[in-house]
This record gives sequence, C-alpha cells and structure tokens, in this order.
Amino acid sequence: MPDDVPPLDLPAHLPEAWQSVLTPHLDPAGTAALGRFVADEYATETVFPPVEDLFSAYRLCAPQDCRVLILGQDPYHKAGQAHGLSFSVRDGVAVPPSLRNVFKELGEDLGVPKPTSGNLSGWAAQGVLLLNSVLTVRQAKPGSHGGKGWEEFTDATIRALDALEHRVVFLLWGGYARKKATLVGNPQHVVLEAGHPSPMNPRGFLGSRPFSATNKALADAGLPTVDWARSAG
Repeated sequence: MPDDVPPLDLPAHLPEAWQSVLTPHLDPAGTAALGRFVADEYATETVFPPVEDLFSAYRLCAPQDCRVLILGQDPYHKAGQAHGLSFSVRDGVAVPPSLRNVFKELGEDLGVPKPTSGNLSGWAAQGVLLLNSVLTVRQAKPGSHGGKGWEEFTDATIRALDALEHRVVFLLWGGYARKKATLVGNPQHVVLEAGHPSPMNPRGFLGSRPFSATNKALADAGLPTVDWARSAG
C-alpha cells in the first residue's frame, strides 16, 4: 500500500447497530488486513461500488429490522451498476440479466408486474438485507476481490443474523451462496435454496417461487410479509 493511503477501519464505517452485532464474530487481524487491501484497491484501481456505497446494504437494513437475507456473490463489475445492494442497480440503469430473471420469477410467483427500475432499495427498506459475499470488485474483473477477507466479513454477518431472536429467511441462490447454509443453525430461521438467477443457469431458479415461500415463512412466525412489488425506494 502506498504510504499516504490510510487503511479503512471497516467496522467503524458500519452503522452502530451492525458494529455491535458483528464485532463478536469478526477476527480483528483479518478485518484489519481486509481494510488495508480495500483502501489500497480504491486508491490504485477502479473499484465498484463507489466507496460511499460500500455498506449501503447495512445502512438501509438495520439488524433488528432484518427479516430476509438475499445473498449474492460479488458486485456488478461494469461502470454505473453496483451501488452496494446485491442484484440491484440504480434508477435509470439497464436491468442486468440476472435481475431480469428475478423479476420474471417475481411475476410468475406473485403476479407482480415487471418493475420499471432495477433499484431494490424498496426491498431493503422493508427489512431485506441485500448482501454480497464479497463487497468490492475491480472494474471488468469479476471475482477479483474474492479470497481477500470479505467472505469472513459477510460470514460474520450471517452468524449475527442467525443469533437474532426473530425469524430471518435466508434466500441462497446459486452454488456459492448455498454453501453458506451451514452457517444458519438456529431452528427458528428458514433457509430457501435455489439455483442462481443468471441466464447462464437455465434451470434451478425459475419456478422456485422464493417470494411467496418467504412471505409464508414470515407470516408463520407472526412477522409482516414483504411487499415485493415495492422494489424502488
């Protein structure tokens, strides 16, 4: 790292409520090393999402409000797409192929008309944590920040959610996300697995009906359901 680039104190950039629940599950040395790596990458490379959006998922969905986790792999790697929420893009940005399939399944599952925007902040506002396993990526290099420590950081998030007293529904789409099912041990929670929504995966997601299943699991626990038609914030 260049001498004039200070490391990022990642926990300090989280909302206080998330700092509190994550700290017991984080390894300080590993988190510090990740902060040094991330700071160096932002200083020397084009990295997505923009640093100010790094923890958008955490800011928009407090742990005490979280009822659903949708886990992606890593952020979109093209300019203007990633803004800190898994599968989501800002208003006015073309909807990526995976998200098109999410919306297709949403329509077939619940009859929701195809949203005009790929911005999923409206889901986040209802207690849906839109998290990627790896929170940063170099431009045009998918997977480039894998194995640098983010996985441990987001595993700690899943463990913190598993420790919550209210039910959380974990939506794990694709082989990478499904490996995280072993982190959920509290029997009150519900894990719903499916294939990845990417068009490169022709089966396993479409027809899985995750949205109605999520709402049933929430209702069964006496929790408010998600208005999946309200995607944009």
